Amino acid sequence: MSTQASFVLRSRNPDVLTCIANLSNDEVFTPPEFANQMLDKLAEAWADKNGGANIWADKTTKFLDPFTKSGVFLREITSRLIQGLEKEFPDLQERVDHILTKQVFGIAITYLTSLLARRSVYCSKSANSSHSVAKSLGNEKGNIWFERVEHTWRNGKCSYCGAGQKALDRGEGLETHAYAFIHTDDVKGLVAELFGDDMQFDVIIGNPPYQLDDGGYGKSAAPIYHLFVEQAKLLEPRYLSLVIPARWFAGGKGLDEFRESMLTDNRLRSINDYLSASDVFPGVGLKGGVCYFLWDRENRGPCQVATHFKDWPVSVSTRPLLEEGVDVFIRFNEGLAILKKVVSIETGESQSLSLPAGKRFERLVSSRKPFALDTTFKGKAAKRAGDLLVHQNGGKGYTPRSSITTGTELIDSWKVYVGRAAPGTGNKDTYPHKIISTPFVGEPGSICSETYLCIGPFKSKSQAESALSYLSCRLTRLLILLHKPSQDTTRKVYGFVPTQQWTKQWTDQDLYEKYSLSPSEIAFIETIVRPMDLTNNGPDEEVLDEDE
Repeated sequence: MSTQASFVLRSRNPDVLTCIANLSNDEVFTPPEFANQMLDKLAEAWADKNGGANIWADKTTKFLDPFTKSGVFLREITSRLIQGLEKEFPDLQERVDHILTKQVFGIAITYLTSLLARRSVYCSKSANSSHSVAKSLGNEKGNIWFERVEHTWRNGKCSYCGAGQKALDRGEGLETHAYAFIHTDDVKGLVAELFGDDMQFDVIIGNPPYQLDDGGYGKSAAPIYHLFVEQAKLLEPRYLSLVIPARWFAGGKGLDEFRESMLTDNRLRSINDYLSASDVFPGVGLKGGVCYFLWDRENRGPCQVATHFKDWPVSVSTRPLLEEGVDVFIRFNEGLAILKKVVSIETGESQSLSLPAGKRFERLVSSRKPFALDTTFKGKAAKRAGDLLVHQNGGKGYTPRSSITTGTELIDSWKVYVGRAAPGTGNKDTYPHKIISTPFVGEPGSICSETYLCIGPFKSKSQAESALSYLSCRLTRLLILLHKPSQDTTRKVYGFVPTQQWTKQWTDQDLYEKYSLSPSEIAFIETIVRPMDLTNNGPDEEVLDEDE
């Protein structure tokens, strides 16, 4: 062997994998620094379970990245094993061949990423070429597999991933984005076919695709990352560590069953939660943040939850993922303590976090179409006798009273309107922020399109103004945030908010005193939630983005 430099895979300056632009917001490349944080967490868990042993010094441990893109996880694992196995295999070439033939495996998501991953790991797009650092692989794919897979179309949708046939039923020259790992009813059989019947992976780690770009549906596109998590669990690895969007904590299209299965799985031993995705993936627009988790097949118990945001101190707490009376994950450790105080004072109950139905503010909040008008509805510019005022996307209009047959009990009452989506902040999660758009009082004879939710009815203007002041309080909006996975603020996100007496103008200080919040709890709230100015009692001027 002429030089050891060929195998020092992490010593390149600059590291090319830090310079690659993402394929899309759906298929995001993992920065090497972040991949190494995940590997450090894995190594700690391995050592804790195995008497301090070094996972990188174990020649029998097998690793799989079943959604390889840049190959960064496989490359960094290989680099660590090269160092850790030096005593076991003093000869460098023998060591590298052992690692790359017996320990490190990947399934690429596209043809392009298969070539990129092989270059990252083997230093050649062909695993068996003269340029490859591996000398014992018998074919050009090596142990990083990719073959084109087709969708299974039924009624215009893929029965495995839900992709639209119109967008992704493509010719051979284009990627199908039918990822092999989730387009099978027998994932164990797939792995056996690719890597051998006796293959059992100790570690599955990686960053799966998040959703499908199948025709420009944008923010309403359905997620697919949960399908990869479920398939990976079926392979029964000793450890599973994946980075995925954090929206599953409390929302996401079609994620109810997935959320329940994750929150009731006591093998989930740690979650590192990043409030802003850009702190992990610079330049990526992914509202709601991301997280990575560590799942340990043989180790059950409460979960260590760590919350990260820019240069804030990391908040760490070991706690159950699912609190009694709640069907979502409470994201902020400090927020959980505050919520417990609020519910305890409202109900006298110290265990369950569920408010009685009569005390839930959400019962005052309408469905997403309070008057059955789509967000695209545009009322007439000129008012005629008997017309109703319509608060709509971009301004106001008018429509005949006779045209409204839904929500009629609200028409002639006082109410409060609030945007169904929070004001847009681009693709960044920033703190402190408003949580909800600025609410405003709605007079009798007014209605709204789907752009707004309607809160009420109230018997008088003073009651409506009392509720309005309550919504402007920071604690109220923090409680909304604890149930809010994205910009979308449907009725459900008000589930942790208690009702109050609508006889006064509520202030932050009123609520801090009522719920006996400590100075540190108040400081946390005011770090997360921005003050709200109700001086201009009207809708936010910006167009509200609707986000599922």
